[in-house]
Amino acid sequence: MSRGERIAAGSIAIGCLVFAMKGAAWWLTGSAALYSDALESIVNVAASIIALGALHFAAIPPDANHPYGHDKAEFFAAVVEGVLIVIAALSIFRHAWDTWRDLRPLAMPAQGIALNGLATVLNGAWAAVLIHYGRRLRSPALVADGRHLVADVVTSVGIAVGVGLVVLTGYLVLDPILAAATGVYVLWSGMAMISVSVGVLIDPAPEPAVVHRIRELVAESAAGAIEAHDLRMRYAGKLTFLEFHLVVPGSMTVAESHEICDRVEDTLRTDMPHLVITIHVEPEAKAKQHGVPVL
Repeated sequence: MSRGERIAAGSIAIGCLVFAMKGAAWWLTGSAALYSDALESIVNVAASIIALGALHFAAIPPDANHPYGHDKAEFFAAVVEGVLIVIAALSIFRHAWDTWRDLRPLAMPAQGIALNGLATVLNGAWAAVLIHYGRRLRSPALVADGRHLVADVVTSVGIAVGVGLVVLTGYLVLDPILAAATGVYVLWSGMAMISVSVGVLIDPAPEPAVVHRIRELVAESAAGAIEAHDLRMRYAGKLTFLEFHLVVPGSMTVAESHEICDRVEDTLRTDMPHLVITIHVEPEAKAKQHGVPVL
């Protein structure tokens, strides 16, 4: 089991514990707002299970049917997680409406808020772990899971404050209103996650800073060539694909031009891991005078 898979498995255990604590807080108080918080924790558990499956599938080496690997499985997992968050938001709206129609005083609010607060602290600490290792391992599934937990922490803090106000003011109507407001935030976070993940699935170009750095490295390491042109880059899962045409003097041998290509590839991969490079060598007659000049 890879490190990413072990972290995802840890998320399942943490998620189950947090859900149990938040579910107990709702059971103690009967609060619609705490119900919304507990329901989002169910989504956390489901999302962690999906992330574990996606990480396992993404780790499968390239094969005849998937010669570029299976890394995009993680982005599909992030899309599914976003859909689950949207479904949770709709359930929160339903429960908030039912509570609005039948307002009741909260029972044992102090114990419920304390239990929910402890679960929130645990969630916040684990979110930091997920985002740290997700970025380090270039794992979209772990980063998405961590960001979802951050959103959960934000809503939990707001809910705790709101439930406290219900107790202090006696305005029971604040409870379903707070639950509905939480549902809006949860719905927004789910839609945003779907949007980002779908965008990545269509292979976007890297950030301008990454593109600029690659152009610099090609210019610095391709000594002996004339220029590089038609540079194209795209993200696909953990990998970044780069292809370009390298123009060399017409009198240069295949072995000499291949040596330049090896040097360029070594320089790029040293600076940028997970880079897949394709170089097409051309004679100087093919130079376009608008590519990357070699230093």
